[in-house]
Amino acid sequence: MNRKAQILEIIREVAHKDVNPGADESLFESGILDSFALPDMVSAIEREFKIEVPDADLNPRKFDSVARIEAYLDNRA
Repeated sequence: MNRKAQILEIIREVAHKDVNPGADESLFESGILDSFALPDMVSAIEREFKIEVPDADLNPRKFDSVARIEAYLDNRA
């Protein structure tokens, strides 16, 4: 499974619904996720990609879309 597919699977898991957001679609403004889902999504990202996201990075803007999550992971590599 490629990274984008992994991210989409995490979003679906956290949202508890079968969604397919566009790369730049806001996960929070579109209502796919709410701010309460951010910690769950970040925890799933940490597990899936074997990284640790520092508390300072727990900002919805950094994880607001598939593209932003991919960019965040690129910067962590």
